[in-house]
Amino acid sequence: MGCKACEVACKQWNQLPDDGFHFTGMSYDQTAHLGASTWRHVAFVERPVPLQGQTSGAGDFSWLMMSDVCKHCQRAGCLEACPTGAIVRTEFDTVYVQPDVCNGCGYCVSACPFGVIDRREDDGRAWKCTLCYDRIGDDQTPACAKACPTASIQYGDLDELHARAESRVRDLHDRGMTDAYLYGKDAENQPGTGGLNAFFLLLDRPEVYNLPPDPVVPTKKALRSWASVAMGAVGMVAVALGAVAFGREGRG
Repeated sequence: MGCKACEVACKQWNQLPDDGFHFTGMSYDQTAHLGASTWRHVAFVERPVPLQGQTSGAGDFSWLMMSDVCKHCQRAGCLEACPTGAIVRTEFDTVYVQPDVCNGCGYCVSACPFGVIDRREDDGRAWKCTLCYDRIGDDQTPACAKACPTASIQYGDLDELHARAESRVRDLHDRGMTDAYLYGKDAENQPGTGGLNAFFLLLDRPEVYNLPPDPVVPTKKALRSWASVAMGAVGMVAVALGAVAFGREGRG
């Protein structure tokens, strides 16, 4: 419902600095995007169409809201790109940045297909959501999910969450909201990342929520890239040999 309790709880628990209190002019969204000091971002998406299956006094207008966060991908581009081992996969299958190991190279920033991870201006190190690693290690719920008054954010065993989310989608379809679907639920749904440990129930195309429609970690394209390099090298050698051979014929 856009209350932003998750944003506040995240900043309070993780002692994150403010973002400057700037007025963005983007509806009620004053955070604008995820960043080094913003690990939760509640997006307000204004659309000139009514919400499917509902009638309201707003007419041809509706809001879509999404609490965005690090996806903790099954195949994490940031982790694969990190040269120092600062980014690790924890025992809870989350992706965690060790700030005492990070050297601020920024490779992880360009490797994330979602634009989640970022570097702080003051120290240059990379930061992102930890899924409250300290809390879940103490058998507590992450701060964002704990503070959410509508249970929009839910935390638990991934298989249980999958079943719960699929049931929710079926319920919405029965109520006429047939546009509802799950984004990034598993590898079949999103092969480019192997599936997301933080997945979403959406009511419109991913681009409307500022999410990539087909995210792919860069390393999945590595084989194709090296094959292209090899083909290019073979082509250059062939051209060079041809030039030498034809040059000799011309002199003869």
